[in-house]
Amino acid sequence: MNRLINRLPFYYGWVIVFTAGLSMFVRNAAGSLTIAVFVYPMEADLGWSRTEIAGAASLGGLLSIVGAPVTGWACDKFGVRWVLLVGVFLLGITTISLSWATVLVAFYAAFGFGRLLFTGPIPIGASVVVSRWFVKMRGRANGILFFCHAVGMAVFPYVAFIFIQARGWQQAWILLGAMVWIFALLPVLMFIRQSPEDLGLLPDGDTSHQSADEMVQGTSEEPKWNVREAIGTKSLWLLAIGTGFLYLIQSGTNMHQGAYFIDQGLSLKVSALAVSGSGVMAGVGTLAWGWLAEKVPVRFAFAAVALVIALSIGLFPQADTNIEALAYAGLFGVGVAGMLVVPPVAYADYFGRSSLGAIRGVTESMLAGGQAIGAVLSGYVFDVTGSYMSAFYGFAILGGITVLMGLSAKAPLK
Repeated sequence: MNRLINRLPFYYGWVIVFTAGLSMFVRNAAGSLTIAVFVYPMEADLGWSRTEIAGAASLGGLLSIVGAPVTGWACDKFGVRWVLLVGVFLLGITTISLSWATVLVAFYAAFGFGRLLFTGPIPIGASVVVSRWFVKMRGRANGILFFCHAVGMAVFPYVAFIFIQARGWQQAWILLGAMVWIFALLPVLMFIRQSPEDLGLLPDGDTSHQSADEMVQGTSEEPKWNVREAIGTKSLWLLAIGTGFLYLIQSGTNMHQGAYFIDQGLSLKVSALAVSGSGVMAGVGTLAWGWLAEKVPVRFAFAAVALVIALSIGLFPQADTNIEALAYAGLFGVGVAGMLVVPPVAYADYFGRSSLGAIRGVTESMLAGGQAIGAVLSGYVFDVTGSYMSAFYGFAILGGITVLMGLSAKAPLK
């Protein structure tokens, strides 16, 4: 392996980014945008309410509150490769099993576990390993990583729509599960490695031929916090809770936006295009947010993310034409891109690489809680009021509060 790495004309860290990116791409089999395409046909075929369908995602989020710390610990203890490998393998199984989940309990078990994998082992493992391989270029590396996720956000819902139209929703789940294994299982096994130091390399591709000052800049001067020290800082909790609020908004919107646009009188095709278009704009946005996270203090980038999300979700109630649906969903996708990229960069920049897995395990519990609440909250509001308007306006206010939290999250000092 080392001989092959030495022959590469580029830094092996980019192989890590691409391979971790494949796992992020396929995790969208359990994504909220993907299930959004299934809500309408499953509601019609099985007679379940939207709250009941969304509740499976909430169950996954609740499980992740407990599972995320275990995942973070496992990343540090056993290595990211095994965490990702097990996560991808199990995600394929749970996705395929949804084909037979025609009883609500079975659906909750399968999709809930899929959402646990979606919010736990796969994103924690992928972003931790990328942040370990990069320091100076951490923003752009994470931007590319989450670009891969955003591509999946665009591809999986539309592919699911095509599968549903051609084969029905049950066969669509089987085909999506097969995609998970085909794209990610073997690459993760072959190429993921825990850190550059394991292969005799330095972060960012620095070499021993560089001056001592240049080498120190990438490693020795970065902060080194253990998990106990990190959880004692105000900044960690501002970032973690703020991220939880953003994921509450994202989950409460993504899970229902496909059905919402149909309720607004738009066609199923336009609804699917808007959902996928949100993923496309998220893809473009990940690269921009990754660049921005390297150019400005990360707390300002975090606040900007919250502002874009608050503005876009405040516009959703006005979306009753094809153009408005595509535009507002696209703007929301740009905000979601920042929500994906900026927090992982912030945690690594503020607390360093040494205990990053365990620290991310703690913070992802807040994320998982937000996702659990958001998915079922929007469904409940709809079932009670017959509309999503109150939920959207409430989300916009919550986004504004998160802007202030981000601005307050200054880099901690030991």
